[in-house]
Amino acid sequence: MQLYSFVQNFSYKDAPLHTRELVKTCLLDIIGVAAGARDNQTSVMLKTYADTHYSANKLSSRLWFDGRAVHPLGAAYAGGFCVDSLDAHEGHFTSKGHAGATVVPAIVALVDAYRSQGKDISGEEFLSALCIGYETALRAGQALMATAPEYHASGAFSGIGVVCAGARLLKLDETTFRHALGIAEYFGPRCPMMRLVSFPTMLRDAHGAGAYAGLNALLMAQLGVTGAPAATVEPLEISTFWQDIGTRWEIDEQYFKPWPVCRWAQPALTAMTDLMRAHPAITAELIETIDVETFHESVCLQGHFPKNADEAQYALAFPLAALIVRGKLGPKEVTGDSIHAPDILSISAKITLHEAPDLSTRFPEEILSRVTVTLKDGTCLTSPTATAKGDPGNPMSSDEFAAKYHLLADDSLGSTLSNAIKNSVEALPGSDDCQSFFDLLLSATKTAPWIPQRFLG
Repeated sequence: MQLYSFVQNFSYKDAPLHTRELVKTCLLDIIGVAAGARDNQTSVMLKTYADTHYSANKLSSRLWFDGRAVHPLGAAYAGGFCVDSLDAHEGHFTSKGHAGATVVPAIVALVDAYRSQGKDISGEEFLSALCIGYETALRAGQALMATAPEYHASGAFSGIGVVCAGARLLKLDETTFRHALGIAEYFGPRCPMMRLVSFPTMLRDAHGAGAYAGLNALLMAQLGVTGAPAATVEPLEISTFWQDIGTRWEIDEQYFKPWPVCRWAQPALTAMTDLMRAHPAITAELIETIDVETFHESVCLQGHFPKNADEAQYALAFPLAALIVRGKLGPKEVTGDSIHAPDILSISAKITLHEAPDLSTRFPEEILSRVTVTLKDGTCLTSPTATAKGDPGNPMSSDEFAAKYHLLADDSLGSTLSNAIKNSVEALPGSDDCQSFFDLLLSATKTAPWIPQRFLG
């Protein structure tokens, strides 16, 4: 089986330099999102849930930025929900979903359990597993779209990536591996995503459930539980999604989000940012109306007057207004008291969303928007048609990635710890073990571990 050979034989060094750097960027991006989400309602509730219902036993993993030890199934569940609760993680066009918000928390939980039993893992091996997890999850997502094209939540396919990464770390034989794939797919949460878009809740993109399904499949298969052949991996008719694995990299096709809101809102935010940069006269006090032309799915977001953080992030009007009023859009602008801030809501009320047929026909290959601002003096300013910042064709710079990470992480963790984590990620390829990285990531921030001098920068 070609996939099994890739899983067991791939090395991080085998990937092109750009892809290797991108894996580290993805890891740090996910950590930043989790840091920004650390204290929100969803994260706190799911950590309590894991601590209450998934006690550590023979297997033990720590909760992110928390330090409490729970069973890795609980840690994966809580970690996936945490990252998913702040809509700032990367994604992928042709799978219409996300890999990292499932793969990273699940593999961190597995490796921490592995290490708690006295076993070592090098930084390079950890990055190899993450690269395998990303690459296989994204391909499984493409296969799912081709065979069951209803728009499913990302947890429906990303558990496959967890199995592939985990099978590498656990050195599963091929038969056990194939059963684990079948179990993960069979129990995968094929959630109807558009229902969540219409009725935003904490369930989000099912990353917690996907992380759980993937780890659960590994543990069940290890004990001998059998699974039907995975329909997104095994059949000949979907072999095209797998035949070039290891030579072409889907991870290179991912997009990144500058702002913690739904992907479909990002091009309008990009257009508005560019318009405000070009026309400093655009201020909240001078705006009469704002018209957004966009594709149908983006119009469905609406979200002028959200009731909670979930609605604020699965919205277009409110985050656009927050960006205009506050001059930035981070976790504080889409959670807490900001959701009910009169200055933001007054601008949100002035925003109208229109479907533009020319933009709808270009979705999902492209997601595009145009913004027109009319000022109170009658001046009318229109942006060019904008693609989202962070797309492969409109990438974020290294400085923009760093700014995003620190915007998300510094308030939550403190700059000393956030910088140390960033430096530890950069050092992973040459690390004999991951102890410092895991201790920085998984210890309670109030009792942060001694930080090695080499990570202080």
